[in-house]
Amino acid sequence: MQSKLGKFHKVAVLKGGPSSERAISLKSGAAVAEGLRGAGYEVIEVDVQRPALELTEPVDGVFIALHGEFGEDGQVQSLLEARGIPYTGSGPVACRASFDKRLSKSVFIREGIPTARYEVLGPNSPLTLPLPVVVKPPCQGSTIGIFKISKPGDWEPAFRESLRYDGEVIAESFIPGRELTVGVIGEMALPIIEILAPDGWYDFDAKYSQGHSQHLCPAPLDKVLADRARDIALRVFKALGCRGLGRVDFRLTEQGELFVLELNNIPGFTETSLLPEAARSEGIGFSELCRQIMEMATLDASQPHPGEKSYVV
Repeated sequence: MQSKLGKFHKVAVLKGGPSSERAISLKSGAAVAEGLRGAGYEVIEVDVQRPALELTEPVDGVFIALHGEFGEDGQVQSLLEARGIPYTGSGPVACRASFDKRLSKSVFIREGIPTARYEVLGPNSPLTLPLPVVVKPPCQGSTIGIFKISKPGDWEPAFRESLRYDGEVIAESFIPGRELTVGVIGEMALPIIEILAPDGWYDFDAKYSQGHSQHLCPAPLDKVLADRARDIALRVFKALGCRGLGRVDFRLTEQGELFVLELNNIPGFTETSLLPEAARSEGIGFSELCRQIMEMATLDASQPHPGEKSYVV
């Protein structure tokens, strides 16, 4: 195909990583590498095995396809900043604020962004929220370590399992309703996707197994509600100081209330992933999506992002 490249020509795709989401990241990274090659880039694939940045040859920029710890928490971004290598996605401060749900929730409350009631619990903290609740590790993705608890007898084993990922957990009031997600590319909110998961619970299998969940894109929503969801997604993106790409997950109640669950600053790029699906609905093919994200790669020092300074960790 004819090249549409801008400032980057030889790029590295970071994939794999040391987190519990390594297997998904390997799939995302392989897909991104293929997409970038289709867009005309020279691509080096780097399988990150440990929390370190190991680039064996010079590149113009880096596409980060690392999910979870080291990829989404600001660590690899800080290393790339130190080496002066432009990279895709948000800077270190915004990554940390979006990856750690304790920080995200604080930002949502401060900015008046609708989100579920929650509490942060340590090993000996009692749950005070009424059931049903969702318990989750503060710093995990891909629904790893997340449980919905409806009966008192189910609380303790779920709490202990979730607690093992961190010294604390987030307990959140369960919001019955529909599951929505809004992808963001640059300053554009993509068409909304509604996720129809088995038994209404979007767990790891439903998320990553072909055919386990159904996606409706664009979601069947009236224009006023759809515009509100997209506006809130952009507010979340800005409030957390994000740039480049992200995906904001929502619950929608029968009364038409929207509640933000979280922002994923490096969403999946597998064959079942939501951001590429939303982009296709907007007429953006996979290679073009990868190209657009790659060409937005930057450094904090070279292009300060006002939103990142709005949150102090």
